[in-house]
Amino acid sequence: MVRFILGDENKVQFVLTEAANRVEYLKANKVDIIFANFTVTPERQEVVDFAKPYLKVSLGVVSPKAKPITDLTQLKGQTLLVNKGTTADTFFSKSHPEIKLQKYEQNTETFDALKDGRGVALAHDNLLVLAWAKENPNYTVGITTLGQHDLIAPACGEKGRQSTFRLVKSRPRKII
Repeated sequence: MVRFILGDENKVQFVLTEAANRVEYLKANKVDIIFANFTVTPERQEVVDFAKPYLKVSLGVVSPKAKPITDLTQLKGQTLLVNKGTTADTFFSKSHPEIKLQKYEQNTETFDALKDGRGVALAHDNLLVLAWAKENPNYTVGITTLGQHDLIAPACGEKGRQSTFRLVKSRPRKII
């Protein structure tokens, strides 16, 4: 993919980001493009440019098989684990104040918190929780689709910084 965009795979430098810092990294020019599980939202579209989406997701909720969460009413007054700055964080903060959120910076921290019992369930993009539950057979995704369907797309820099956007936009069929 890098060869399609830059012409030479040696021209890329990978930078570790988390959901909470992706927009700031783009705005501060710390990165030119983000290929990640990065949801296109109206708030993000105001500050960064996105290329064509390549995936559609919604939220999912994973919990221990012994105590499956299959309905949001089961989360009332309970602790739900989310990553800071994600669509799960936004969705539950705005739409479900009756659910206590415990927020983490990194996916590994959030999933470890679920394994340690620091929350009754974990909410994230459904593709991620479904894959994780498949690898962790003591857990199940009791709510597979929650909220609206969101698009995942590469973020191509701060809004209006056209050089990266044009470069990626000019090659979408080869990338997708």
